[in-house]
Amino acid sequence: MKRKLMKRIVAICVAVVVLGVLCIFLFKPEKGGEITLEQTKASIGDIGVCITATGTIEPTNQVEVGTQVSGKIAKLYVDYNSSVKQGQILAELDKEILQNELYSAQSALESARIEYEYQQKNYNRSKVLYQQKLISDSEYDEALYNYQKSKTEYERSKTELSKAKTNLGYATIYSPIDGTVISKAVEEGQTVAASFSTPTLFTIAQDLTQMQVVADVDEADIGGVQEGQRVTFSVDAYPRMTFEGTVKQVRLEGIENSNVITYEVIIDAPNADLKLKPGLTANVSIYTQEANGVLTVPTKALSFTPDKEIIGRKYKINPIPANEAGSKHVWILNGNSLYAKKVEVGISGNGSCQILAGLEKGETIISGIKSKDIPMKEDAAQGAFSMPRPGDKKKK
Repeated sequence: MKRKLMKRIVAICVAVVVLGVLCIFLFKPEKGGEITLEQTKASIGDIGVCITATGTIEPTNQVEVGTQVSGKIAKLYVDYNSSVKQGQILAELDKEILQNELYSAQSALESARIEYEYQQKNYNRSKVLYQQKLISDSEYDEALYNYQKSKTEYERSKTELSKAKTNLGYATIYSPIDGTVISKAVEEGQTVAASFSTPTLFTIAQDLTQMQVVADVDEADIGGVQEGQRVTFSVDAYPRMTFEGTVKQVRLEGIENSNVITYEVIIDAPNADLKLKPGLTANVSIYTQEANGVLTVPTKALSFTPDKEIIGRKYKINPIPANEAGSKHVWILNGNSLYAKKVEVGISGNGSCQILAGLEKGETIISGIKSKDIPMKEDAAQGAFSMPRPGDKKKK
C-alpha cells in the first residue's frame, strides 16, 4: 500500500515538472521588447576637421650672443630676464692681454715703418746709381729685394695692428638686437675659449609678445596642412586655457625619429599677456577644414540602417530605390513606416556631418534605436551607434 502511494506521488511530481517545462516553451513571450527610435533634427552648426600634434613654444626671433676672443669674464651687466637694447653692453672680458697685444702690434708697426722708409731711400739711391752704371746688377737687385721685403712687412704690421684693435673691441660684448635675455651661460671670473667655435654667452629673444609654436606633424597628416589655417593649442601650465594661432610655414624637410617621419609646422602664437614661455610643450590642433553656419546632422545618422529582424517587428521598412544604391541616406519615420532619404554630405567632425543637399533645416531623422530587451546584432549595433571610420583617430 505504501509503495503504491509513493509511486503515485513520484508520478504526480514528474507530471508537474513536465507541465511546467511545457508552459515555459508554449507561453514564452516573444523575444524582444519595446522599440524606441532615436530621432534628431537637422540643424545649423559649425564643423571643424582637425589634426593633432605636439610642439614647442619658441620666440619668433632669438639670437645667441657669443665671443670671438678667449679670455676671462671681467664684468657682467645683465642677468636672466633683463630687457636690453641694441648696442647695450652685456659683458666685458679681461682686456689686459688684448691691450698688451695691441701695444706690441703698434711697436711692430713702428719698427716696420722705420725699416721700410730706410729701405725705400736706399733703393732710390741705388736706382740712380744703377742707371748711371756706378753699381753692379747684384747690388741693385739686393736694394730692390730689401725694399720690397720691408714694404711687405710694413703692410703685414698694419694688418696685425688692425687685428689687435678688433680683438680688443671684441672684449666688450654688445647686444645685437632689442629684446629680453632668456639664457645666460657664464658668470664673472669664468674663462671662455674661442679657439674652435664661438661659445654662447647669452640667448636674447627679440619680442616675447609674439611667439611661435614649432609643431611636429606626422607624415600621414601633413598633406592637409596649409599656410593660413586656424590653430588652437593648450599648454600644461594653463590647462583650462586655449590659445589660438595661424599656420605660418610648412617646412619641407622630413625629420626621422624612431622610424617615424615628421614635418615641422611653424605656427604664429600672439602672446600679449606673456603667459607663453619659451620651451613649453604645446598640444596643437590644426583645423584643416572648417564650415561655419552649415546644415548638420549627427554622423551616426548616416551609418544607421534599420534591421528587419528587430525594427521590422514594429515598423514597415521601405527599401532603398535601386537607382540610389551606393548613395548616402538618412532614415525618416512617417507614421509607422521608415523611408530612406538620399543626401549629399560634406565634411564631418566633432560627431557631426555637413549636409549639402537632400535635407532642410528642422527635418527629423533617425539616428539610432533604443531597446532594453533586444539583443543587438553586430550589424544592428552599427546602425545604432556611431562607428569610427578610417582616418578618424586624429580628428576631433
